[in-house]
Amino acid sequence: MAPRLKGLYQEKVAPSLNQKYSYKNPMQIPTIEKIVINMGLGRLSDAGKDKKVIEEAVDELGRITGQRPVVKAAKKSIAGFKLREGLPVGVAVTLRGNRMYEFLDRLVNLALPRVRDFRGVSSKAFDGSGNYTLGLREQVIFPEIDYSKVQHVKGMNISIVTTAKTDEEARSLLQEFGMPFTTN
Repeated sequence: MAPRLKGLYQEKVAPSLNQKYSYKNPMQIPTIEKIVINMGLGRLSDAGKDKKVIEEAVDELGRITGQRPVVKAAKKSIAGFKLREGLPVGVAVTLRGNRMYEFLDRLVNLALPRVRDFRGVSSKAFDGSGNYTLGLREQVIFPEIDYSKVQHVKGMNISIVTTAKTDEEARSLLQEFGMPFTTN
């Protein structure tokens, strides 16, 4: 069964964007290419030395995304941070296809409304090339996480990579998918 947002894109979002920007070729209509989720563990006490912190992050991010994350290691040693080259410092997942649409659907409709004092996401977090990055402070806003089993509250960065040429086109694309932007 196809994800709900994938069908929404084909039926409503693509025609709406085509009408708004009047593209000459249907391949010019912006789409979401991939979603990259990073969970840094550097601030947690001795995350590189404590295997449980890494395993917990892998398990939680895997449950949130439906895909096993990759453990990221430090590229350089930094004595001031007590960091050695090769120590694990975070986990990351790249979602494409159906899993990407499923995750975006859960993010917009389930997770973001569960954020305390939520007034919308910043409309200024575009990078100039049509990609959007969103930072979350807690992983417990996702319904897949059992709050009673969480040892450490971890934040994450979510980057939505689009094929849009401008930030305005990318904002229109994400608004059509239901992303709640603030009006500042």
